[in-house]
Amino acid sequence: MTVQPKGEDLRKAVKWVSEKRKHEHVKDLKKLVADASLKFNLSPKDAEFLSRFISHR
Repeated sequence: MTVQPKGEDLRKAVKWVSEKRKHEHVKDLKKLVADASLKFNLSPKDAEFLSRFISHR
């Protein structure tokens, strides 16, 4: 198991969500954020940031 710098999971989640939206044209952003939160073990604070970030893009 490797230790990742703080925020690395959030950066990976943003990249993953961006790729999903670009290649799969995902419409349900709430589900996408929920999936990313589980996949990258995001805190509630990070999940909220991700949700706001992708809704403004």
